Amino acid sequence: MRFIAIIPSRFPSTRFPGKPLAMIQGKPMVQWVVERTQAELEHVWVATDHDEIARAVRDFGGNYVMTSPDHASGTDRCAEAARILSERIDFDVIINVQGDEPFIQPEQIRELKSCFTPGIQIATLIKPIADLAELENPNKPKVVIDKDNMAVYFSRSVIPYFRGIDRSEWLNHHDYRAHVGMYGYRKDVLQEITQLPTGKLETAESLEQLRWIENGYRIKTAVTRFSNYGIDTPEDLEFVLQHFQQFFV
Repeated sequence: MRFIAIIPSRFPSTRFPGKPLAMIQGKPMVQWVVERTQAELEHVWVATDHDEIARAVRDFGGNYVMTSPDHASGTDRCAEAARILSERIDFDVIINVQGDEPFIQPEQIRELKSCFTPGIQIATLIKPIADLAELENPNKPKVVIDKDNMAVYFSRSVIPYFRGIDRSEWLNHHDYRAHVGMYGYRKDVLQEITQLPTGKLETAESLEQLRWIENGYRIKTAVTRFSNYGIDTPEDLEFVLQHFQQFFV
């Protein structure tokens, strides 16, 4: 099985313009993501639509591919990059690594890779929830899995609901799991899912993976011990610089 990592990276952002180029310990954020991913994969490419990001990647010796500025999601940008790169690189599976998560761990990529046994179309990571605040946070999607670790449903609500049991006790009655937003897709499947129309479930929850489930695609999950920490605002970056400098050495 041949793997490639694609890191969607865009410059415009309502809350943090130029985020991929924000400096962390002397390196742009996108460089941290690339280097951590390269610890596990040989082929690592940044997919961008902006010349400044492309220039920064070139300057630190990374690989980049220019994509359209009109993509609605990182998944769509990944799909275009995969089409371009398939003309020069032979691969079976794309690992979609978020460009604003410099805490990515090589172990997480290995966990995703391990999911791709015959028949697996899409894979993602999940993590046990041990904290009631996280369980009730709508910005931390939850996932229900079946006995084969295939995702049944993702939700911003707490699922499952335990009838007749006080909410404060739910963690003692079920192994709740949070979604860690990192995906792997077989090459053909990535192209297929980006052609699907937006579904009712995705519209309700604002979670694109529900579009795939609604259309019959199955998502394998692997448990990780790491929580990704996405940087969405300058305040997030300041928090990281103050509290997590030991990760950037």
